Amino acid sequence: MNIEWSISELKFRDDVRHFLLENLNDDLLNAGRLMSSVYAEHDASMRWQKILYDKGWLAPAWPPEYGGCDWTPAQHYIFASEKAAAGAPPTSPMGIQMCAPALIAFGTEAQKAFFLPKMLSGEHFWCQGYSEPNAGSDLASLQMPAVEDGDHLICNGGKIWQTHADEANWIFCLVRTSKTDRPQKGITFILIDMNTPGVEVKPIIGLSGEHIQNQVFFNNVRVPKANIIGNIDEGWTVAKYLLEFERGGSAYAPLIKVRLEEIRQFAATSASDIAASVLDEPLFAAKLANAEIQANILEIYELQTLCLLSQGQSPGTNASVMKILGTELQQTVTELALDAAGHYGNSFQPQAARPGGTVHYPHASKVYGPGFAAIAPLRYLNERAGSIYAGSNEIQKNILAKLALGL
Repeated sequence: MNIEWSISELKFRDDVRHFLLENLNDDLLNAGRLMSSVYAEHDASMRWQKILYDKGWLAPAWPPEYGGCDWTPAQHYIFASEKAAAGAPPTSPMGIQMCAPALIAFGTEAQKAFFLPKMLSGEHFWCQGYSEPNAGSDLASLQMPAVEDGDHLICNGGKIWQTHADEANWIFCLVRTSKTDRPQKGITFILIDMNTPGVEVKPIIGLSGEHIQNQVFFNNVRVPKANIIGNIDEGWTVAKYLLEFERGGSAYAPLIKVRLEEIRQFAATSASDIAASVLDEPLFAAKLANAEIQANILEIYELQTLCLLSQGQSPGTNASVMKILGTELQQTVTELALDAAGHYGNSFQPQAARPGGTVHYPHASKVYGPGFAAIAPLRYLNERAGSIYAGSNEIQKNILAKLALGL
């Protein structure tokens, strides 16, 4: 594989850099730089979404007829890399990167015409309704019932770990419409308006004190059958397709490489604040170098996966590989940052960050020590969930053992 950019690709890279330079103001840059989790501050994220929408670059992976970009795999990767390097805040993936591919693949023309433009404009802000208190990594065991009543389904039960359900006005859900010999059968994929009577959202406060996740309860919620994606009782096929995009539809490596460079720069200049530069410690220097090597390996794998996506194929088992490698490396990065932070990493200082949700635990107003060091423990705490969400990494290894190795 030739990893050198062509002249036209370098021209595209320059165009992206110019766009980012022109449109990323100081507030948006701060929102990206001071993130403490994988989610940016909501208001800043939505402002950035509007800018990308106006440019036509919000959903480049969508087919052009629905508002996407007719880009090559190299252009997609250049765009992701340049956004990360510039410090742009991410947009929410729930609608554009997760629900949309499933909707495009399995939805009716009427559904696509109604939902896709509103995803792009931000009129609809989405969350995911998959996990339940007793059905997380073993998602096929979900039990939330939905009973047919004429042209509607009546939904009762609850979902848990819904990111930004407190901000969302739509949720894509998996519900149990029948029970058969196999748990994967009898599941239906449905879109629910969060303003429907009977929907209740309760907050879950994370280890870092942030309110990003939620629990959602459904009490006799009536949902039109017209909101079913695919066929009733056949939602598992839609869900599996969506999970491939959740796990492997985006690139981990660009932001990981940016974060590693931040650690290297901080570690090299921290001698005046910490007893000695941690780069002088052989073990830390070796761990940092190894993480940089792993990031380069992941980048090559992601480029190969983008080639599949550009040809209209799903990521397949590559999604599981990327999910494992990407989330474990993200955790390694936060551990290295915490090592570099030294004693400054012992303090709880959410006031140093621009978190993805309201911080509920008490904290001071001033920041003690360098900002990088103050944010390090917050990112560390948030990233502990990386190897669990979107299907735990243990489940991903089982998938690879079965589908890739035939075990």
